[in-house]
Amino acid sequence: MDARLRGRLVRRYKRFLADVQLADGRVVTVHCPDPGSMRGCARAGAAVRCSTHVDPRRKLRHTLEMIRAGRVWVGVHTARANALAAAALDAGALAPLAGYAEVRREVTPAAGSHPDVRSRLDFRLEGHPGDGRPLWLEVKSVTLAKGRAGRFPDSITERGRRHAELLTRLRRRGARAALLFVVQRSDCDWIEPADDLDPAYGRALRAAADAGVELYGMGISVSATRLAFTRLLPVRL
Repeated sequence: MDARLRGRLVRRYKRFLADVQLADGRVVTVHCPDPGSMRGCARAGAAVRCSTHVDPRRKLRHTLEMIRAGRVWVGVHTARANALAAAALDAGALAPLAGYAEVRREVTPAAGSHPDVRSRLDFRLEGHPGDGRPLWLEVKSVTLAKGRAGRFPDSITERGRRHAELLTRLRRRGARAALLFVVQRSDCDWIEPADDLDPAYGRALRAAADAGVELYGMGISVSATRLAFTRLLPVRL
């Protein structure tokens, strides 16, 4: 990640757009890769960092990467959560999910033994020497915080609820299934469902846990230029 472009947020709008004022006073429109509400993060005047791309096919040259929320930087690029998870899996740094010989990304369960399921999940892990079951893993990026709790979601997420329900079905059919919440800010000690913002998701998450879906959290150190995995965080229901 090369987030060298500095500025301050003017506004975020139409979900995927943000205006950023640079140090010389110019205002540029950048791509906002966070489809959520960015509750607690999208404050006008907040310092931001953006990456720059030279692909001529892109309509916008810059992408919003980080935003300052109080005393901490918050990573708002949801794809970074998946990249951090992939790196940690490759390094064997997530002890509860380690030991698998093969890690595949963006896999549809319907391509295997579950033809009635058509949603993709972020990872399918196979080849564990002590467990012949596949492990289906979905990653969620967390940017909202209340006190020391990272909270998900920051707005109603039908997609997130469907993923929780899908993992529940896969677990009941004998597979191993897990949700990994990547907290892209360094001021959280645990993760919890934001029941006040999306009670249906909270219910789906608790039903998943009751069915045996495993819940984990990744704590991330975020600076103006770097994101790095620091520790596993508990999920409290």
